[in-house]
Amino acid sequence: MEVDCEGCAGCCIDWRAIAPAASDHERRGPRQPLDDTYNLVPLTRDDAREFLDAGLADALTPRLWRDESGVEIDGVSVSAIGGKPAFFLGLRKPPKPVGPFDTDPTWLPTCAFLDPTTLQCRIHGTETYPEECADYPGHNLKLEQRTECERVEDAFGGNRLVDDDPPADLPGFLLGPQAVGQKVFVFPDPERLSGVVGRAAAGALTDEDRALFVAAAVAAAPGTTEVNRDRFESALSAAREADSWVGRAIAEWEERAGGSRADADGDETPVADPKLAEEVEVARGAPETPGWRE
Repeated sequence: MEVDCEGCAGCCIDWRAIAPAASDHERRGPRQPLDDTYNLVPLTRDDAREFLDAGLADALTPRLWRDESGVEIDGVSVSAIGGKPAFFLGLRKPPKPVGPFDTDPTWLPTCAFLDPTTLQCRIHGTETYPEECADYPGHNLKLEQRTECERVEDAFGGNRLVDDDPPADLPGFLLGPQAVGQKVFVFPDPERLSGVVGRAAAGALTDEDRALFVAAAVAAAPGTTEVNRDRFESALSAAREADSWVGRAIAEWEERAGGSRADADGDETPVADPKLAEEVEVARGAPETPGWRE
């Protein structure tokens, strides 16, 4: 497997707004996500623990699904396992000024850890780098499923998927029942999500809401729907205290993209300049990225 990621980051950005044709590849099947995020990276329980221990719980967000056969909360029927709401945990995607595929920079939902200037991951190769990111697109190739690399090629040209042979040492899949407690989690107390599900459907989750799901994922027992209650409460306390450069940067990106800050000419339309990452992210402690070798 070999991919050319320079100037791309297609798997880290929701690039639907600049695509020449509409795409619904993540919205097929019987269950529809409550959120509108594309390319959400599903984290494992170990990933979640690494982020929590690193003080980066404020970079995480849950995904729930509409499911008429599930459990109803806030008037929304969501997928459940054994009567407990089911969810993924992923990385937040705030709007950032990015210009992938040699396009002019614009505000696009972008992984919280992607450097807008180099389009490289700020945590690549670190202990917090998600397993799914490290393996991508290996699992797609193994299952003979279309990759984001190929979608970028179709939309913008170029050769992103250089070698489509899946790695020989590809880790095992977490599919079906074996994913429960490892990548698909359950929330132990449905009644505790009163108000939360409604906010999720409205795209208005709070820090407290997200912390609840981080705690449930961290406290999950692999292969079961059990959640360690003591571990849940300690993880919830730690998640609530998260105040990382990521969370602070997300708040400012959202403010800037919303046009609440005028540019130098007093224009309320926010300028999409990737160099803003220096003051929004790097100045807050974000790791630098190496750039691309000539």
